[in-house]
Amino acid sequence: MSLLHFQVLSAALFSVGLYGVLARRNAVLILFSIELMLNAVNVNLVAFGAFLDPGRIMGQVLAIFVIIVAAAEVGLALAIILRVYRNRGTVNVDEIDLMKW
Repeated sequence: MSLLHFQVLSAALFSVGLYGVLARRNAVLILFSIELMLNAVNVNLVAFGAFLDPGRIMGQVLAIFVIIVAAAEVGLALAIILRVYRNRGTVNVDEIDLMKW
């Protein structure tokens, strides 16, 4: 497989994730879409690392750091979403107006 195949896959994953962020109203689905976008970045990092410098593993190391940040983001975001659900009774982002006066 060539680098172009991985770039097309990554672009497709990122596009689906971007659509999910822009079109969804549920906070959990938006969070899943952000994770899909981060996974598209990981595919790109690993593919470029493998094709540009096959002897080194720099792309894989960067992808691991992205995975670590994504795991921390999921943990924090789910905690916030659960707290908002307990206080407001919904996770619909249109109905959550905590920052409004």
